[in-house]
Formats: sequence, structure tokens, C-alpha cells
Amino acid sequence: MVASASSIESSSTSGVIVAEDGIPLKAKLARTTRRTRLRALLLTMPLLLFLVITFVIPIGQMLLRSVNHTAVVNVVPNFAVAIQDWDENDSEYPSEELIKIFVQDLARARKVREVGKTVGNLAVRVNYEIPGTASIFKSAARKVGKFEDENYREQLFALHKKWQNPNLWRTLKRISHAYTPSFYVAAIDRQYDEQGNIVKKPEKLSIYVDIFLRTLWLSAVITGICLLLAFPISFLMSVLPLKTSNLLMIMVLLPFWTSLLVRTTAWIAILQSQGVINNILVWLGVFGDESRPQMIYNQTGTIITMVHILLPFMVLPLFSVMKTIPPSYMRAARSMGGSWLYSFYRIYLPQTVPGIAAGTLLVFILAIGYYITPAIVGGQDGLLISNLIAGHMQQSLNWSLAAALGSILLVIVLFLYWLYNKFVGVDNLKFG
Repeated sequence: MVASASSIESSSTSGVIVAEDGIPLKAKLARTTRRTRLRALLLTMPLLLFLVITFVIPIGQMLLRSVNHTAVVNVVPNFAVAIQDWDENDSEYPSEELIKIFVQDLARARKVREVGKTVGNLAVRVNYEIPGTASIFKSAARKVGKFEDENYREQLFALHKKWQNPNLWRTLKRISHAYTPSFYVAAIDRQYDEQGNIVKKPEKLSIYVDIFLRTLWLSAVITGICLLLAFPISFLMSVLPLKTSNLLMIMVLLPFWTSLLVRTTAWIAILQSQGVINNILVWLGVFGDESRPQMIYNQTGTIITMVHILLPFMVLPLFSVMKTIPPSYMRAARSMGGSWLYSFYRIYLPQTVPGIAAGTLLVFILAIGYYITPAIVGGQDGLLISNLIAGHMQQSLNWSLAAALGSILLVIVLFLYWLYNKFVGVDNLKFG
């Protein structure tokens, strides 16, 4: 007691409050706060590492691949550097010395078996820009080793007439950089002309912008239909007794117990020309047997199937918000003379905005990136941009163009999220 009193007296006389161990109280509090923060950081470190490995790094790689392609630099490195000094406005073709460097690099690449540095990689890269040119690079690589040590341009041009196309050499110069916007140019239905200017592609080759617009339109339609169907379901679940409400909730969640692939393929049997729905419509006399409507392998099939799959993602946020709204609010509004519709519009509906916002945001983002369902039931008219991205990844192997399309889709989603936050407010979202 005497020691404690003396420590307090000494601390008061010196103007610094100290703890029992003699350490200033302010410093001890700061040390304790640092330890608490460090402990919290260590506890969240596994989650942070998981997000970095599975989310940040893949997105970073996608963004990098969309502007980075090193085929020309890897396969003909000396030519990629030397051709930058060529002025295509002064001469139609590179100089004899540049052609010699190109031929020597091509002959050297013919012997290389290292991944990413073969002549095939160069051929594919040029073929992205000028279709139909891949074969001349592979053929030339087999023959340039036999060239005489003079007149390289004449010998190369004699192999195929496409080597005499000035646009081929201008394209080689343009793509000789490791970083290029070419794939973003292609992703917005643009291309380079022979003068190197960015121009619009011919209409028959312009597909990506239309698919982007179709994806946004179908996602908005699917989200709207889900909202119209989910609102009365959620309202009914929120006002029914608990036993009945739980039964309806099980029915809402029941599709999650079935494989997505099974649910999607089941709709083929239901919607096809000889399917259940068409047979019922014919039996009711709505359509004749010869005029059955086509409801599969088009946008109709995509919309119906995706609404069925995404509907629970709209029901759950709406129900979680409606369950918290006291029924007495509506009864009070009715007792004060308001009609049921007016009371619903002025009292009940505004309180459901957080659930509506959460449900529409969740369903729209899921719909805009959906892949399996449009691929199975969408046909040619019901495909979304995700299907084209997958096609470039798996079939054409143009990963850089797929990355550019994916990056544009990411920017669109972020922009829509920003608009949503500006007009609705992310703080108003309630998922449960």
C-alpha cells in the first residue's frame, strides 16, 4: 500500500502516469494495442492468403495476359529489336539486312523446342492479326536453312506471294513489342488497317459488342423476372406460420440439392418441341401440332432455365428482409384509412428496398457471368460472352483475347456496381 502510494506520488510529481511495473501507461497501452492488432492480423492471414492466391493473382494474370504476348520477341528476338528502326513510310519492305536477320532468327527458331519459343507460336500470333498466314511461317522455317548467303529478300519472297504483302511486315513491326493493345482492339470489334489505323471491322466479323449487349440485356431480363416471381413468394413466406414457412423454404432450397448440370439438361426434355410444355399447349389447343413453338436452343430457353436456377438467390435476400418487417405497420396504415395497395406502396415496399437491392445485384452478377446453362440450352442465339471467352480458352487457344474479353467484362461489372452504389447505396444491401 505504501509502495503503491509512493508510485502514484512519484508519477504525479513527474507528470507521467506509470503502471505498477514502472512502464509509462501510454506506452503500455500502445504496446497492448499493437499486440492485439498483430493477433488479429495473424488470425485473418489464412483468409487473406486464400483471397490473394485464388482471386487477386488470377485477376492480375488475366489483366497482364490481355496486353502481353511475347511470341515475336521470343521466336525472332533480334528481328523484333531491329525492325523498330524501319520506317514503313519510306520503304515498302524492310531492308535486305533486316530480312537477313529475320531469316537467321527463323532458322534458329526451327531448331528450338523450348515452350513458347517455337515457330508455331510466331505463326499463331501473326495469324491472329492476318488470318491465313500461319502456314507460310511454318513452311519458311523448314526452308530458310537452305538459303544462299545473299539476296535473302528475293529468296524469301519466292517461297510464297504472301511474303510480298507490305501489310505483313507492318504487322510484324507492330506486334514485335511484348505489350500490345491489339487484343482489346479485337475485343471491341475493331482492327488495324494497312496504314496502322484502328478501324471498325466488317459487319459480318463484328460479334463481340453485340454479344456484350446481349449478355447485359438477358441478365437484366432474368433479374427482372426473378424479382417479379420472388417478391410474392418471399412475402408469403414472411407472413405464414413458421411451420408452413419452413416447408416453403425447403421447397425453395430443394433445387440446390440437385446437380446444376442435371437441372439444366432436365429443361431440354421439358422445353423441346415434343416436350411436356409443348404437349400441354397442343392439348389445350393453344398451338397446332405443326406449329409448336421453339423454346429451346435460343434466348427463350436461356431465360427460362436461368430464372429457375437463379430464383433462390433472389428469394433468400428478400425473405430475410421481409421477415424483420412487423405486420403491425400495415395494420396501422389500414386503420388510418389507407387502402391495402396504398399502404403496401407507401409503408411496406420501401422497407424491402435493401432485400431488393441485394437480390438484384446478386442475381445480375451471377447471370452476367453464367456459362454452363447458356452453353447447353442457349443455342446460337442464347450464348453469352462467357461462352465466347471459354471458346477462346479451349478451342482457338487465343488466351490473350479471352483475357481481354474477361477484363472488359470485369470493368463493366465494376462500373455497374459503382452505379448501383451511387443510386442505391451498397450500405443498404442486406443478404440475411
